[in-house]
Amino acid sequence: MSRAFVFPGQGAQTIGMGKALADAYPAARAVFDEVDEALGESLSALIWEGEAETLTLTQNAQPALMATSLAAMRALEAEGVKITDAAFVAGHSLGEYSALAAAGALSIADAARLLRTRGRAMQEAVPVGVGAMAALLGLDFATAQAVAEEAAQGEVCQAANDNDPGQVVVSGHKAAVERAVEIAKGKGAKRAMMLPVSAPFHCALMAPAAEVMAEALAGVTLNAPAVPLVANVRAAAVTDPAEIRALLVEQVTGSVRWRESVAYMAGEGVGEIWEIGAGKALSGMVRRIAKEISCTAVGTPEDVAKAVEALKG
Repeated sequence: MSRAFVFPGQGAQTIGMGKALADAYPAARAVFDEVDEALGESLSALIWEGEAETLTLTQNAQPALMATSLAAMRALEAEGVKITDAAFVAGHSLGEYSALAAAGALSIADAARLLRTRGRAMQEAVPVGVGAMAALLGLDFATAQAVAEEAAQGEVCQAANDNDPGQVVVSGHKAAVERAVEIAKGKGAKRAMMLPVSAPFHCALMAPAAEVMAEALAGVTLNAPAVPLVANVRAAAVTDPAEIRALLVEQVTGSVRWRESVAYMAGEGVGEIWEIGAGKALSGMVRRIAKEISCTAVGTPEDVAKAVEALKG
């Protein structure tokens, strides 16, 4: 039975995340220092003592979540856990950058700068109020996709996140997404609700951001990851740097195929998933996708100790 390390996406951020890791592990603190230096500002001060509203801004949340994930990874490494103890790495949306940095494909500084650029570009791609996202709960993916297509009516409405068997997020023009909410209710969704997001991520409206990211990614060194990455838009393992670069661009407008990614890892013999960084959202999704996989969230020094103990056991 093998394990995979997975890295959370936007929405997991909280004020104070990673502080206990930085206090307990010099290697974890060094990650925050490196991110601060790369961005030319004290993002760590915002993460630990700032306003939740400011941290939630996409351009801050993305590098902040990556820093917290990498701090947790460095804490694990300080206790003897290696990235190669995993058969795969994967991340949800921005978490893909955390996964690549953890696997040595990207430097932490480059990951931080790329995510700052990505956050800004995604925010600026669509004027505020033009786009929206909604969660459709209790519908399978095929039904949710049909809802999005019916709701589009000449506008953009796409299945953006296929999170688990009963949770699909749609994204696009605000009026189309509002139509999708009503149509989903008519098709038996348990709940369908608009999400408090600042932009319509992972849909065709993000094309300007994809162009920005193509240029930004062309300027950084990307190595083969130490372990294969299960890519969001492919839901299969990739190791070729040129392919990963192309998929990171595609990911800006493409669907996050998380349900299929977890199913792929389960099919490849993964029986254990460690969620590295803030929150436990991915663990919840994994349990709903593949009940046979055990989940461990690693976001505090206590979590690190428990995970290391389990590994020895």
